[in-house]
Amino acid sequence: MKSICVIGIGYVGLPTAAMFASKGHRVVGYDLNEKAVNALNKGEIIIEEPGLGDLVKEVVAKGDLTAQTTCPDDCDVYIIAVPTPINEDKTADMRYVESATRAIVPHVRKGNIVILESTSPPRTVVDLMLPILKETGLELGEELLVAHSPERILPGRVLEELRTNSRIVGGINEKSSLEVKAVYESIVEGEIFITTSTTAEMCKLMENTFRDVNIALANELAKMSEELGVNCWDVIKMANQHPRVNILSPGPGVGGHCIALDPWFLVEKSKNAKLIHQGRLNNDSMPEFVENKIANLIGGLEGKTVALYGVTYKPNIDDVRESPVMHLANSLKAKGVDVRICDPHAGEKLDEDFDIYEAPKGADIVVLGVNHDEFKNVDFTKLTEVMRSKIIFDTRNFWSKADVEKAGAKYVLLGDGTM
Repeated sequence: MKSICVIGIGYVGLPTAAMFASKGHRVVGYDLNEKAVNALNKGEIIIEEPGLGDLVKEVVAKGDLTAQTTCPDDCDVYIIAVPTPINEDKTADMRYVESATRAIVPHVRKGNIVILESTSPPRTVVDLMLPILKETGLELGEELLVAHSPERILPGRVLEELRTNSRIVGGINEKSSLEVKAVYESIVEGEIFITTSTTAEMCKLMENTFRDVNIALANELAKMSEELGVNCWDVIKMANQHPRVNILSPGPGVGGHCIALDPWFLVEKSKNAKLIHQGRLNNDSMPEFVENKIANLIGGLEGKTVALYGVTYKPNIDDVRESPVMHLANSLKAKGVDVRICDPHAGEKLDEDFDIYEAPKGADIVVLGVNHDEFKNVDFTKLTEVMRSKIIFDTRNFWSKADVEKAGAKYVLLGDGTM
């Protein structure tokens, strides 16, 4: 068993640390966030992920997982799992990866392994990390082994996917790849593929870019359908009967720390990423498109009240990073709208969170932004009786038109070609 330091105990680092600890490794979580460190040392977590709380409680109680705000110097493996956000100009903000790499320089010794898990632009390992790690005086690839092994997990299913998904290991040489593969074999049941560090970086980015571009196509279909008076959901249903067609579902935009950001890393690095660039612009335009439709439905925005159901970037999680519905909410507020948010998962991250039947009081429209399970069995009669105008705008094709209309309200679906 190895001693492992996981740098960054957030949405990726914490479950990774807990999984390694559950297999008997001694794991230290290193993070500058004192709240996260203090919670972890109590066997608690500050993020929402099914099963993670119980696992953390178990491995902390056994003494296999601890956390601290300083970098330990007695570990065999250092895993960097810090955020890689984007700047306002859509370029990658690599300060956290750079600072994490610099933090371990005084602590690594001969035979150690350094792994970058953070999703990063191509050549991050080669151009950013290796020059810093050379300062250790160790021979890279021989005395200090280095690789990129990107996470490929889905929030809400993180623990299962850490265990069962295949994994990519991109070392700076074969020795690095093989040693890092051996590290992950203790927690990964899926196949582990070996490649170069830059190829591994590119693979992760293209996985998320594939999703982003295809969602952009669906969102463009929704826009065209509104323009041409066609129901895009009927189009999708029938077009997908073709054995080689799988159009995805449109929505109010794309969020999260992966799909909404990763394609920009490619746009930054390559002048040929034109389709990728346009897909990003299209998806980023959806909150404004939804806002304009709301304005048309209720006759303008200023002085109006909008009940907004769900603001996380996807259903049944608490993550609001890059959430298009949060962008929508903030934009509506800036235009003088009273936005009453109901989100049973993100409540602690909101200034004010309303109950399902409290949010629509006096509202001119109810907008479903995220299809949380808690919104499945809404009593639309009870919901709409307190509204000023009985209009329900569903951006996810989640609610029943018949149930809404039975309650005496108008049902509008994003991309259904009607007003």
